[in-house]
Amino acid sequence: MKTSDFNFDLPEELLAEHPSEHRDEARLMVLDRKTETIEHKLFKDVVDYFDEKDLFIFNNTKVFPARLYGNKEKTGAKIEVFLLRELDKETRVWDVLVDPARKIRIGNKLFFTEDESLVAEVIDNTTSRGRTLRFLFDGSYEEFRSKLKELGETPLPKYIKRAVEPEDAERYQTIYAKIEGAVAAPTAGLHFSKHLMKRLEIKGIDFAEVTLHVGLGTFNPIEVEDLSKHKMESEEIIIDEKNADIINKAVDEHRRVCAVGTTTMRALETSVSSNKKISAFNGWTNKFIYPPHDFGVANSMITNFHTPKSTLLMMIAAFAGREFVMHAYEEAVKEKYKFYSYGDAMLIL
Repeated sequence: MKTSDFNFDLPEELLAEHPSEHRDEARLMVLDRKTETIEHKLFKDVVDYFDEKDLFIFNNTKVFPARLYGNKEKTGAKIEVFLLRELDKETRVWDVLVDPARKIRIGNKLFFTEDESLVAEVIDNTTSRGRTLRFLFDGSYEEFRSKLKELGETPLPKYIKRAVEPEDAERYQTIYAKIEGAVAAPTAGLHFSKHLMKRLEIKGIDFAEVTLHVGLGTFNPIEVEDLSKHKMESEEIIIDEKNADIINKAVDEHRRVCAVGTTTMRALETSVSSNKKISAFNGWTNKFIYPPHDFGVANSMITNFHTPKSTLLMMIAAFAGREFVMHAYEEAVKEKYKFYSYGDAMLIL
């Protein structure tokens, strides 16, 4: 498989700048892999495709306000700092992306507050835009994290050209988000409302949770034509015994198991053994799923519409078949479905 096999024309106006008015009223395209048929629904209709004892698996990661703005010492130049991951809690060392990067060198200091209560020093270059920062803050670790949260902004993807609005803090977060650590939302889950969760529960559908802290690596463009040469950045996964047991029971009983989002699917496929059992897992994954791939756990999935040549589109193609998926995407463009993080959804059965 080549990167160019996953290209298509995506008009810019189909990239969603705002979410749908109500979470569960985004549009839903339903793909049936057996019959290769397509239906057009609303997201809240998802409940009609599942029965009692079927299982939904959610990614309960929570997005933290990862985008900060600081000023460079001496020049005062405004610098965007995007927090990627904490490397050392004690010394407050973080991997970040900076923009504009050409101005930021080792030894530079960035000031985030007028009173200089939060300062960062650049201690390493990691990639063209990547830097390692040591934060200087006079206070406890809890106070430091609380200061980052206070100054940080909801990390909307760069394709959204508008300014961050107050409602983004809530809408760019799933309603079941629990464990903080993601710098991007697991977007398929954004369509679930409290009301829809209640309807699924009343129908007797079971829920399980995994954690995969979404990093920006998920969205990194693929620079190579040969997919086997692409390296994914690592993301952290946590699956506990209790949830592993719930998932294994559903698989053993041949129920419909639905992975909500590509991140959930990646977590499952990382921790599944050759005998199709999920093991409790706490570690990192750089698993890249593209066709052909034999999926071990979920037999249905919910996902958003992804951009051309993205690793996310490749995973969907591995699950539902490249030709069928590319045909569905042509249809989505024609029907003016909204794409990407705040866009519409797809259910694959």
